[in-house]
Amino acid sequence: MTQAYPQDVANLPGLKGGFSSDNVAGASKEVMDALIAASVGAAQPYGADEFTQRMEARLRDIFECDLKVFLVATGSAANGLSLATLTPPWGAVLCHQDSHINNDECGAPEFYSAGAKLVSVAGENSKISPAALRRAAQNKVGDVHSVQPACVSVTQITESGSLYSLEEIEEIGAICRDHGLKYHMDGARFANALVALDCTPAQMTRQAGVDILSFGATKNGVLAAEAIIVFDTSLSDELAFRRKRAGHLTSKMRLLSAQLEAYLKDDLWLNNAQHANAMAARLVQGLSDIQGVKILGPSQANIIFCQLPEPIIQGLLAQGFRFYHDRWGKGVVRLVTSFATALEEVDALIQSARQLSATSMDQ
Repeated sequence: MTQAYPQDVANLPGLKGGFSSDNVAGASKEVMDALIAASVGAAQPYGADEFTQRMEARLRDIFECDLKVFLVATGSAANGLSLATLTPPWGAVLCHQDSHINNDECGAPEFYSAGAKLVSVAGENSKISPAALRRAAQNKVGDVHSVQPACVSVTQITESGSLYSLEEIEEIGAICRDHGLKYHMDGARFANALVALDCTPAQMTRQAGVDILSFGATKNGVLAAEAIIVFDTSLSDELAFRRKRAGHLTSKMRLLSAQLEAYLKDDLWLNNAQHANAMAARLVQGLSDIQGVKILGPSQANIIFCQLPEPIIQGLLAQGFRFYHDRWGKGVVRLVTSFATALEEVDALIQSARQLSATSMDQ
């Protein structure tokens, strides 16, 4: 689903900044139209409205099961409240060291859980190693002097752009069952992972043992709405009170629900993710044959890491392209595409990188 842009992107201020993150994109027109329509008239507050009921019914259909849905405005709230529900204050959340909850939540999981500890588990490509997880799941169990393994959290897709395969998700779920651990999935880019794996939502979550999913939507076309989806409904009462106590029970819930309802209607969420992934694949293809450019690791959805010579980095920045660089090592660049990334944007970056490479080689 490609957003229409004029052909001449070079002279449009801000357009080239779209590679910094998928958070730089706005919201899909369908979502904004639904939000405006939902704001007309009166409706019951706190989720007792028809928008919320329809949205929840749609998610039950999508995940093919009974479930409970708790809407919040941010992914940090979704992750923090989910993990607090799954982990006692003396518990350990087992996660990869590169995970978003470990590096980019400003301590929200620890805050909401009243002190639970994040314990990093090793693994390649930002994915938890099953062997390492088995060891961590048994570490100091019963030792009153140590935090106790309580839950596992995986990020799908990972912060480096890699994907957990269905087999990997299932294996982690089996380890959780064997050791009595709860299972959380941080799905900030859930739709991007889903279309990349070409599987069903149920296969990627509840059928593999996931207890709670942070169902991301803001990065993929929603204005501000994230869903905590609870498959283990015995956890619902606690999460309801935690959400209220944390100040995330929105009174005008219909305005969040209307966004999610539009997001899920007519496969908008899947079409948006498919476009973002396709734009990333086009970037990888175009950059791969440029001299001096090296693609780093797997790029399986909408995040790309690559290594560029300094002249290319500085040249692209000087031309107005915006992206994160040198946060992961010298010359390492992260490029992220979104539902709103235009084909012309992608081709403009590739063309500029190619020209800058040729210029630097001539000097």
